[in-house]
Amino acid sequence: MTGAGSGPKIDPEAWIAPGAHVLGDVHVGPRSSIWFGTVVRGDVHAVRIGAGTNLQDLCVVHVTRDRFPAVVGDDVTVGHHATIHGCTVRDGALVGIGAIVLDGADVGEGALVAAGALVPPGMKVPDGALVMGSPARVVRTLSEAERELQREQARHYAELAARYARGGAP
Repeated sequence: MTGAGSGPKIDPEAWIAPGAHVLGDVHVGPRSSIWFGTVVRGDVHAVRIGAGTNLQDLCVVHVTRDRFPAVVGDDVTVGHHATIHGCTVRDGALVGIGAIVLDGADVGEGALVAAGALVPPGMKVPDGALVMGSPARVVRTLSEAERELQREQARHYAELAARYARGGAP
């Protein structure tokens, strides 16, 4: 099923789990993975997902008609059951389990949105910041060790997706 005038463009190195739905004007980069039950809808605006990014089980990525696309950078981890709606999530960021990032928000490079946080419309999360709460607020700057853990999480999911793609589910 397609929308917004064009169908999905999924890199051959990306992996889409059975039961995930990718619809409309969506581009998925190499080594990215979209896990079980996730819905990515580019039906009324564009969705762009970079390389090495993982959208874990039951995520929703959607857009805002005529206003905000959804742009997810490279090596991003979006935790289980998170919602990305008409916003930008920059390279190396992590959006925690059950977090919500809303229209026009911009999650900075290497930032961490804590599990269950609500990033309100238009919020700019600084690069490398930890945000928590509802509405989210900046708590502190992440250490380099914490940022390395985020990079490791993205690498782990890229490797796990490659195993699934080869038919070798764990």
